[in-house]
Amino acid sequence: MTDNETSRSTERARILKALAHPTREFIVEKLSEQDHCVSELTKMIGADTSTISKHLAVLKNAGIVEDRKEGQNVYYHLTCPCIINFIHCLESIIKSKAARLSASIQE
Repeated sequence: MTDNETSRSTERARILKALAHPTREFIVEKLSEQDHCVSELTKMIGADTSTISKHLAVLKNAGIVEDRKEGQNVYYHLTCPCIINFIHCLESIIKSKAARLSASIQE
């Protein structure tokens, strides 16, 4: 691998690692629908504000989300909304795996 290839692979792995948590994946899904502030996400998820803020920080550090301040609230949005296509691809893998498992059970 070249240095450039190593660097790109490392950065991709960092982004995938940031997505590799159910709460963060849920946040990405919700942000694909519309921008949300921390308090809205906290209510949807049912966790405390500090926990959601930490998850958002991980996503922000990976470059997945950005924030903007409006009055007292900080709203988050996806930097690249196309990331939801990756999430949908994962859903296809899950469905395919379930179908194969179901077929093998019926045999």
